[in-house]
Amino acid sequence: MSEPIKKEPPPLRPLPNLIFASRWLQLPLYLGLIAAQAVYVVHFMMELKHLISAALGSQPDLQALITSIGYKTTVPIVTLNETVIMLVVLALIDVVMISNLLIMVIVGGYETFVSRMNLEGHRDQPEWLSHVNASVLKVKLATAIIGISSIHLLKTFINADNYTDRVLIAQTVIHIAFLLSALAIAYTDKIMSGNAAQEH
Repeated sequence: MSEPIKKEPPPLRPLPNLIFASRWLQLPLYLGLIAAQAVYVVHFMMELKHLISAALGSQPDLQALITSIGYKTTVPIVTLNETVIMLVVLALIDVVMISNLLIMVIVGGYETFVSRMNLEGHRDQPEWLSHVNASVLKVKLATAIIGISSIHLLKTFINADNYTDRVLIAQTVIHIAFLLSALAIAYTDKIMSGNAAQEH
């Protein structure tokens, strides 16, 4: 039995075709985010180099680390201590999490708003990409932002002596606002998904 012949969709009229093609204007934005990702990789490697060199006794690299994390103390730091290591490692984790956020925006955004990547069946296809849409992407981005905010808040609390009470309270309130926003986005998505399921 022969398979039914699939009919080609009719060509779009000029104006709808132009409007639909305008999605490709987002391509330079995603390419720009890839360039930003490369900058983050360079920054990560530089911080890692400073950390390893400081662990081996390099004073210039130790001072570069202390300056980059904004750590201040009345006693001069001449050797790598646990607090500095912890702050640097948290900074590196922060870079990784922001990099993950960039990947989600680049890959998920391109797949959702620009064009299909045809990754079905590819061994390296991210698990979350198989069911990504605008709503799922928003929830995942909100969750990633909460993770980044948590790292920033932890860094601030570890280095609390160098911040005023006003800054500590403000960062805590902002983090709580991120949490509430993510809960609201997830709840709204759940309601919309439930309504869509009922309609079908």
